[in-house]
Amino acid sequence: MLFNSISFFFFFSIVTVLYFLLPYKFRWVLLLASSCYFYMAFVPVYILILGFTIVIDYFAGILIEQAEGKTRKLFLLCSLAANIGILAIFKYYNFINDGISALFQRTGHVNPLPYLSILLPIGLSFHTFQAMSYTIEVFRGKQRAERHFGIYALYVMFYPQLVAGPIERPQNLLHQFDEEHYIDYIRITDGLKLMAWGLFKKIVIADRLGSLVDNVYNDPYHHHGLSFVIATVFFAIQIFCDFSGYSDMAIGIAKVMGFKLMRNFNSPYHAKTIKEFWGRWHISLSSWFKDYVYIPLGGNRVPVSRWCLNIMIVFLISGLWHGASLTFVVWGALHGFYFIIGELTLDIRTRLSKLIGLNKFPKLNTVLQTLVTFALVCLAWVFFRAKSIGVALYIIKSMLLNTTTDILNLVRHQPSTLNLGLIGSELVLAVASIVFLEIVHLLQSRINLIQVLRKQPFLLRWSVYYIFLFVLVLYSAASRQFIYFQF
Repeated sequence: MLFNSISFFFFFSIVTVLYFLLPYKFRWVLLLASSCYFYMAFVPVYILILGFTIVIDYFAGILIEQAEGKTRKLFLLCSLAANIGILAIFKYYNFINDGISALFQRTGHVNPLPYLSILLPIGLSFHTFQAMSYTIEVFRGKQRAERHFGIYALYVMFYPQLVAGPIERPQNLLHQFDEEHYIDYIRITDGLKLMAWGLFKKIVIADRLGSLVDNVYNDPYHHHGLSFVIATVFFAIQIFCDFSGYSDMAIGIAKVMGFKLMRNFNSPYHAKTIKEFWGRWHISLSSWFKDYVYIPLGGNRVPVSRWCLNIMIVFLISGLWHGASLTFVVWGALHGFYFIIGELTLDIRTRLSKLIGLNKFPKLNTVLQTLVTFALVCLAWVFFRAKSIGVALYIIKSMLLNTTTDILNLVRHQPSTLNLGLIGSELVLAVASIVFLEIVHLLQSRINLIQVLRKQPFLLRWSVYYIFLFVLVLYSAASRQFIYFQF
């Protein structure tokens, strides 16, 4: 069941009304049953996989808390093995099998392992990581084991963030299921506004840009140069609006019922460095890797060479988390390389900025740093979006060699479509939507737009609401599945 569907609108409305009508002690039952129904709307049988890991982790948490010494670690390892094992089978088995087949072919033998024709359970990487954070935190003594099986199951399956995050920690979410939430007009309307904004980003901006991106990236050898540059920038905005739109809706849905989920995006393309970008992009995943991979590896409390290795390990795992493909591995490796080079050259770049006098123009310096960071992120997005490494390299080569010529031809001949698959008016609307998005982000960095809107006169407020509703209905017919559902 997609957030951007009519069926979800009715589902959300019915569940929310029943939630506040039911006595407090029965609400968890409604939320758990609703979450099961929500998940089963995709592939019903996969609820058994989710149920298996929930049972394992529930008992593992209790056993970890009760055990001492090495036995505690053994129970933790059993829990992690179950979760990672499910990921390995459903997400990485065929990827690993491809590598094994390649090795066998070099020796003239046939790989005896079969390929599995299985669908990836939706949101598997998200709820698996959330489940693992629970047993790890219990092992560390930072979270008490949950004795109520239904509440623990709800922690893993809470439908607003079940299939695409944010990836919550038990300290933030578990206790909220034991709290009674009351009807609060301001909180509910603020949550609905956040849902509307997330839906707007998804169906009005992301899905419109996606049409152009698909046209270029799905048929790369009939495009070149400037077309790739535009499509790549559009993809950067598309994937942000698609994913952050889902996160906004998830946070808004939870807020309507009284739950607080963590912020997952913070204007990532305004970052001045790659390090800052990862502090703003998919924050729940970035912090997960920091706490459970980077710091246990030694973090930055190690020699520089080991620190570089730690960073690369984290980003390579991050790439694999997104997908079982070499393109995602390269995407992760590029960000690891950016991160390391950025940190190691920080002092040199600061001195160079002072030497050429750029530090005297802080706003210009900020703009240049932001543009360079965005360009590096877009370069990495090419590998993320391309069907293969060969296609990605072809696209990058074409951008480097042909873009200048394409711009000159554009100035001379002024074509209306640039072979992008969009008519002139659609391209203008796409650019206008990006400009509107950036204006909103700039305003949000200075003021709370929801609070400001709340204080406006009745007529102005409802005019804005109706305009938003009209635009959403206008564009909803061609809406697509969320990109991150595949992860």
